[in-house]
Amino acid sequence: MEEQKTIVTKEGKEELEREYQHLLHEEREKVIDDLKAARAQGDLSENADYDAARDQQARVEARIRELEHMLNNLEIIDDTKSKGKKRTVTPGSTVVLLSLDENETETYTIVGTVQADPLNGLISNESPLAQAVINHKVNETVTVNIAHPYRVKILEIK
Repeated sequence: MEEQKTIVTKEGKEELEREYQHLLHEEREKVIDDLKAARAQGDLSENADYDAARDQQARVEARIRELEHMLNNLEIIDDTKSKGKKRTVTPGSTVVLLSLDENETETYTIVGTVQADPLNGLISNESPLAQAVINHKVNETVTVNIAHPYRVKILEIK
């Protein structure tokens, strides 16, 4: 079975690497220091500081493993593939969309799931909206298939 790729932009890869290095070299060391300090307090059976440090250590180590897995299975979004007049929407594209139901314009950048932040205009390539517009061109109208489908027109692809 093939590993599922983590799709990110170049900037997303850099963010994941920064977080990984921070956890590996700063947070892990801090947790070790916290554990040493808690152990020095004596009886570990009723030591809340020790329990909290162990919980934090488990969270840090789990996130490090998760980041290692992601970084080993990255697929960088290459937005240079579809430049030009006949350009289609791809992961990595920034699109200006007109909601035909609400007559409102919104701008979104299509990113991988780990970078998604809809409140800041970053939508996952797996979201219904992204799935609807991917492989379509400027001036095309598409239907977003959700519980209450709606239509959007692609005004611009950046």
